[in-house]
Amino acid sequence: MLRRTLFSAAAAGALLPLCAARAAEQHYATMNVFIPAGPGGGWDGLGRAMEQVARQAGMVGSFQFENVGGAGGTVGLPRFVAQRRGREGAIMVAGAIMVGSVLANKSPVGIKDVTPIARMTSEPGIIVVPANSDIQDLKGFIDALKNNPGGTSVAGGSAGGMDHILLGLLLKSVGRSAKDASYVAFAGGGPAQAAILGAQVKAGISGYSEFAEQIKAGRMRALATSGETRSVENVPTLKESGIDIVLGNWRGVFGPPGLNAAARDKLVKFVTELHALPAWKELLQRQGWDDAFLSGDAFDAFLKQDEAATRQVLTEVGLI
Repeated sequence: MLRRTLFSAAAAGALLPLCAARAAEQHYATMNVFIPAGPGGGWDGLGRAMEQVARQAGMVGSFQFENVGGAGGTVGLPRFVAQRRGREGAIMVAGAIMVGSVLANKSPVGIKDVTPIARMTSEPGIIVVPANSDIQDLKGFIDALKNNPGGTSVAGGSAGGMDHILLGLLLKSVGRSAKDASYVAFAGGGPAQAAILGAQVKAGISGYSEFAEQIKAGRMRALATSGETRSVENVPTLKESGIDIVLGNWRGVFGPPGLNAAARDKLVKFVTELHALPAWKELLQRQGWDDAFLSGDAFDAFLKQDEAATRQVLTEVGLI
C-alpha cells in the first residue's frame, strides 16, 4: 500500500471570534507573511488564521501579506527566497503541494532553499462530483476512471500536488496509468469549485475544507475521503471502500534562507507558543483542521522523508 502523510487547510475568512489570553510578550512588531498562492486558498487561510490568533494574543503588532500564486507555489517561492533572505519576522506558508510541484515542475528552487519552522495542520483529501452528476457514488467514479479515464475529467490543484497524486493512485488501483488521466489543474480552490459546479469537469479532488461549504449546501456530492479514518459524517474512506490508499495534506510555516540560529529559534518559539494557545485549539476544532504540529529539527527531518516519499509516489504513478 502506498501511504503518505500530507495535510490541507481552508480559507479562514469566516472564522468566528476567538477568546485568547494576552501573551506575556510581543514577539514581533510586524510580521511579513508570504503566500505562494492566490488569496482565499488553503495556504492563505492558514496564514490569516495565524494572524487572527497571534494579534488577539498580543504576540504580533501587525501583519503584512503578499500573495504570489502559480504552479503549486513554484512561481512565488523564488521571490521569497531572493527578497526575504536573512530577514527576521518574515515567514512563508506552504505545504505538501509544493513538495510535489517542485518535483513535477523540475523547479531549481525548492523547500531545501528555505528554513523549516513548523508543520501546523492536516486534513485528508476528498473526491466530489456536482450534485446533479450521473455519478452517484465512489463505485461509479472508479468505474468511469477504469472504462474511460480520458473522458472523466477531474479538477484539482497544481500538477504534482496531492490532488494529482491521489488521482494517479486511483488510476493505478484499477490497472490504468496516471498518464491516462484527464486532470485539470487550477491555481486555487475558487476556480476549481467553479469548474465543478459548472459541470466543466466530471469530478474534483481537494482537501475537504476547500469543498466543505458546497457539500453542506448540497451543491456537491462527496464520494470518499482519503484519510485513515472517517473525517466527514456519512462519507466513507477509500480504505474502508476496499481501495488501499491513505493520503492527506499538510501545511506549515517556513522562514527565509540565511536566518541565523537566534532568528530561527525565535520563529520556532513564536509558532510553538501560538500552537499552545487555547484559541488556536478552538480554531482547529472550529475549522475541522487536524493538529499536525511538528517544529524545528523534527520538522526538518520530516521534510526530507516526505520529499523522498513524494518522489517515489510520483515516479510510481508516472507523474515524473
